[in-house]
Amino acid sequence: MGKIYVIGLGPGSIDDLTLGAVNRINSGEKNFLRTENHPTVEYFKMNNIPYVSYDYFYDQEEDFVQVYEGIVERLIQESKQSTSINYFVPGNPFVAEKTVELLMEKDLDIEIISGMSFIEPMIQLVGRDPINGLKIVDGARFNSLMVNINVDMIITQVYNKRILSEVKIILSEIYGDDHKIWIIDSAGIKNQEKKSYIPIHEMDRFDEISSLTSIYVNKIEEINKKTFDYNDIMGIMKLLRSEDGCPWDIKQTHESLRECMIEEAYELVDAIDSGNIANIVEELGDVLLQVIFHSQIAYDEGDFNPIDVTTSLANKLIYRHPHVFLSKIVENSEEVVYNWDELKYAKRSLTSVADRLRDISGLPALMKSYKIQEKAATIGFDWDDIKGALDKIMEEYGEVIEAMKEFGGGDVKVEEELGDLLFAVVNLSRFLDVNPEVALNRTINKFLYRFEFMELKSIEMGKKLETMTLEEMDDLWNLAKLNFNKGIDNLNLITKGGIDYE
Repeated sequence: MGKIYVIGLGPGSIDDLTLGAVNRINSGEKNFLRTENHPTVEYFKMNNIPYVSYDYFYDQEEDFVQVYEGIVERLIQESKQSTSINYFVPGNPFVAEKTVELLMEKDLDIEIISGMSFIEPMIQLVGRDPINGLKIVDGARFNSLMVNINVDMIITQVYNKRILSEVKIILSEIYGDDHKIWIIDSAGIKNQEKKSYIPIHEMDRFDEISSLTSIYVNKIEEINKKTFDYNDIMGIMKLLRSEDGCPWDIKQTHESLRECMIEEAYELVDAIDSGNIANIVEELGDVLLQVIFHSQIAYDEGDFNPIDVTTSLANKLIYRHPHVFLSKIVENSEEVVYNWDELKYAKRSLTSVADRLRDISGLPALMKSYKIQEKAATIGFDWDDIKGALDKIMEEYGEVIEAMKEFGGGDVKVEEELGDLLFAVVNLSRFLDVNPEVALNRTINKFLYRFEFMELKSIEMGKKLETMTLEEMDDLWNLAKLNFNKGIDNLNLITKGGIDYE
């Protein structure tokens, strides 16, 4: 098998051809071009140098994967018939060249003759120094996870209106409609370069799109910054805990923030129950703050790096989803949950059922009892139907009454029997597929709504609740129930955090 020379033709101008590229063009070897749709191909024609173009693969194959694989296979066949061959690609062979990547993966004799990529001319056109960070992504595969708002970004392969529109939508969601970007065509090609500096919302009105079109997005500058990512928040937290930061943030520990984590988690659940998207966004941020706060504390104390948290999470998700990342096949969501649990138990060396039940820790009592009974039911320790759960509630209720008669309130025996009753009620909620924590929290919110409704009405009557009779308050309570049941919640008492009567 002969040697394959892979040569970069530069961004487009003949003047930018390297001496190495010119020497290979004139070497007398067979010349193969990924595409002749490139201005430097004119050099071949001017000097009557023969070549074979692989543009026909783009017409006969169904997708780019087949195109690139077909070109590579053809090059390998050609190399078997010659001492050496030349393969020319636009720009730099190591920049956005899938065929070169595929060739490098093969056990072949390859030599790379570098060339200038389109990146250098683009940087020159926009006048930006890449020393502060530059990310280059493929427009045909562009998604929001590729965006880093703290560095400049070049989006290549924006060769049609569909890709341009899809890129615009993503950029608009992250940077905002008014953030300005560069649309550049034919970078590095003399007398053909075009650049437009426009706001994102005007991108889909741009018509001059070609195979040489790219987008340059400036990073979001610190001044008047309105959009922030995970790294920004980490930076803010690092500053808050520095010598010049906030005294309260500096003195916090993992232990001092435990209640904050619990409170923020419950507030997020409340926001989800309310259905208010703005509240959900805010409360998700508060939960994320707790993650970042604990991560920064650990980093300050030398316990772990914040990236260990995301790495641990990613490894867990991959390990517990073999049906996605490996070849394991699952039939339904129930089997997914079963596999998740089995993998978790194996990781923690939990072999007995009792060990698995004890592993359910750190949860409020209602949630913990729900999960324990749920796990116990997986091995058949359960009532045959809901009637057994209902009968158990009545049995435990009777035992509470007996304990009250015998011991009175506050006795440990009464506490024990009340616990049994609550445990039985939780089991009923499991049969009904109702989360007891969510159900109780909903009832609490309902109580607060009705109570504040009562208080508001009493003020309208010129009275205070504490001066009213139980019968009068009961009338107001029933009115509150009527309004609540009709779905009349225009006061938004709960979401507004109460009523200001001042």
